[in-house]
Parts: sequence; C-alpha cells; structure tokens
Amino acid sequence: MRLRLSRYVRLFRSSSFTGEPHLSASPPCRVRPTVIAGLPLLFARKLTMQSSQDVNSSNGDGSLDKADKPGPVPPGNIPAITTEHSGPQTERRVESTVVVDERRLMTPSPLFGGNNDDDSEAESFRDGRTEEVDRETRDRAFAWCRDFLAGSWKTISENDFQISIVSGGLSNLLYLCSLPEDVHPVGEEPHQVLLRIYGAILQGVDSLVLESVMFAILAERTLGPKLYGIFPDGRLEQYFPNTRMCTEQLSDPAISAEIATKLARFHEMVMPFNKEPKWLFGTIDKYMDQVMKLSFVREAHVKKYKKLMKYDLPGELKNLRALLAETPSPVVFCHNDVQEGNILILENTDQSSTDRLMLIDFEYSSYNYRGFDFGNHFCEWVYDYTYNQWPFYKATPENYPTREQQLHFIRNYLAEQRRYSDCDMDQTQMEEDMIIEANRYALASHFLWGLWSIIQAKISKIEFGYMDYALCRFDAYFKQKDLFS
Repeated sequence: MRLRLSRYVRLFRSSSFTGEPHLSASPPCRVRPTVIAGLPLLFARKLTMQSSQDVNSSNGDGSLDKADKPGPVPPGNIPAITTEHSGPQTERRVESTVVVDERRLMTPSPLFGGNNDDDSEAESFRDGRTEEVDRETRDRAFAWCRDFLAGSWKTISENDFQISIVSGGLSNLLYLCSLPEDVHPVGEEPHQVLLRIYGAILQGVDSLVLESVMFAILAERTLGPKLYGIFPDGRLEQYFPNTRMCTEQLSDPAISAEIATKLARFHEMVMPFNKEPKWLFGTIDKYMDQVMKLSFVREAHVKKYKKLMKYDLPGELKNLRALLAETPSPVVFCHNDVQEGNILILENTDQSSTDRLMLIDFEYSSYNYRGFDFGNHFCEWVYDYTYNQWPFYKATPENYPTREQQLHFIRNYLAEQRRYSDCDMDQTQMEEDMIIEANRYALASHFLWGLWSIIQAKISKIEFGYMDYALCRFDAYFKQKDLFS
C-alpha cells in the first residue's frame, strides 16, 4: 500500500529457494509462457528514478548499505536514512534503513533530529485534507512542466499555470498540471499531465531500474502511459481522463469480473526480471528489521507502538511463513497492489464494453505468489481511502468478499486463464484450493501493509492515520488467521 487512492493513486513460485516457502505440490496445470501484446486498456504506469547523489550503492551485489522501501532491493527492500551535511553535490552515505530525502518533504522530517520530533504523522489535519498547493511545490511544478514539456508550456506565465492536488496518494504526492483553457498545444505537448513527487520512503536502486524497464515494455506495447519527464524528485506522466473508482464498486459483479480478467492477463505476462518470488518475504523482512528499531516520541504513538509490539511480530512472522509454505500458489508476475485507487474507469468508452478498466501503478509489481494478488485484492474491499476525516480511511470488515463473491472472481479469472494455458484439473477442486490460497495470502497482505504503515507513521508527511491503519490491519490479520489457519 503504498498508497493510494483517487484516480491516480496509490493504493506488485518457484518450488523452493533459500528462506522462502516451499511448495508441497505444483498444480497440474501447464501454463504456456506467453507475452501478451496488444491487450486493450489493460495497464498504465509508474516509473521512478533516483539520482546517484541520493543513494549510493556500496555492495557488490547491487544492494544498498541498508535498503528501504516501499519497494525492495530485491523487489522489496527498504533503502535508508540519509543525511546531507553540505551542498547537493556532497556524496551521501546510506546508514540505516529508511531512505529519506529532506528536500522532498513538504515539511522537515523528524528523522533529521531536532527537538520538534512529532513522529511525522499529521494528526493536525483533523479538519480534512489540504486542498491548496503550497508555493514551493507550485514553483517547482511550473519549472518542470516548462522545461520538460516545452511548446506552449514555455509561453505561459506562472500566474496562468494551473495545478491541483490529486488526493489519495499515500506513498507519493500527486498533482494535475494543466495549460489554461484558451492555450492550445503548438506541437505534440500534452494539455494536461500528472506530476508525481516521490514521498519519504523511496525504492531501492535495483527496483528502480527494473521498474524503468517494465515501464518501457508496457509503453512499447501501448499498454502504459507516456513518460514526459523524469527528474530526481519525481516525474511527469500522461494523464488519463477517468472516473474515480470507489471501494464499494469492487463488489459490483461486472467490475469484479473485469478486474479478474485483467489480473489473469497481467499474470500471463513474461517480464525480463528475476523469476524467484523473493519480493513478499524480502519486503516483509526489511520492514520488520526497521520496525523493531523504531522509537516514537509522541505519547499517542508510543502507546500504539507498544500495543503492536505485544503481538510478538517476529514470532508471528515465523508462523505465517510456515502456513504459506503449506499453501501451494504458483509464481506469476504479480501487480501486488490491486485496489480501487489503482484501477481506472476510463471515460469516453462504451459503458457496455468489457474493457472499461485500466490497471495502473506498478511500483510494487514483481514475480510473486499468485495468492498474494488474490488475497490482497480481497482485503482492499474493506478499506475506503477517500474518507475525508481523520484518520482519512474507513474500514468496513463486513465488506470482505463472501464465498460467493470470491468464487465469482475466481471463475472469471480461470475463464481468462484458459485462453493461455492447458489445465486438466477438476474445476471444483481448483476453485476450493484457490479460495484457501487467497484467504491465507490475505494474511500476508495484512502483515506487509501493517509493517509498512508503522514505518510511514514515523517518516511520512502525507495526511493519513498510518499508526491507526497499522493497528487496523494487524487486528484484521488475527481475525483472518482464526478463520483460515
């Protein structure tokens, strides 16, 4: 999670390998490795770059001195706390486990010391989310659009430059930048673009390279957005007119069926990345290391952190590993964050079309256990991130999909999968196995995003109740565990 929300938010097995679950058996389905090309309205976006001045890799294997995340170093590490003692040309050494670039935060990060350590969580935003763009961000956005887009963007004044907040991003800050209505492009420059400014938790160098390759592949197949500009602080992306998907729509039978179809196509993709499913537990392990070393200052956070520590998270992680080791799930190229904020309902499309939706935001995508995509998506039926009062999310546990709703999703997934694979397994048995697979991997979703949220509570300035969300996810984890372990 990342996160998330809104139209552009938020919000990616081999049998065995060291430190990962071992499959007790492979399903008797023979999947042909195919590269899906020309699929309409399937995916869109995400490429993140980071300059060498921001993070310096010192290990021969390409990992950082200490990696952070959301996003790894295999896919899933946590790159590191960095400090800048002189000018921007100063080489910085990666020391700890969370990469923070102070220049990228709208307000100073408490990780940089001082007596004003408020643990970063913005509980002062109790009157709703901020709607105004601060002056510094506006100035930088104008300069980026002028320099990277050129054309008409170079002719307008800063007073005529239009920028608004795209709400909901929990990992990055998102803005819609536009030319005035009476100014028309003189060439191929766009009239509107999406500006993404990277948040406090950044990805590892390796994952950024992989994501760049993925972005290029999807763009070449006309499945992804155009990239108009990229810089150390963020990037400019193609903007897709769309209708925001609401959490409640995930349970709509037609929408659920199309999401299942899109996910099946995504899983059939063959990408030039490491095929070992290291992302899930690689990411969880990195997060766990960081979480166990955190210390909070605010009394409210201290109490919540102590409550979380009473769960014995390291011991619980061992139990989760053991459970998933007994839960067969094939390795496929996973999205790893299929929630309503990462699914666009495209405008200007036939409402009766079965291709109205577009998956976006691939910052977590990697080879992973299929069950995680299922379980993670089912968990997202519960959480509404458009709630405009603190803590800026609303959890409705009774919205978790019923058995019938899960079967509807799974059957549509399998119907699409049959187009690409040969399978002689009994349909009923396959459905039952996939329900167990999905609901056990839902535990991994709760665990992953719970840890992620604890870290965000320490360093993020985005308006969201991260610590409350962490408690909510772990509470759901233990309830789910009682049902499916």
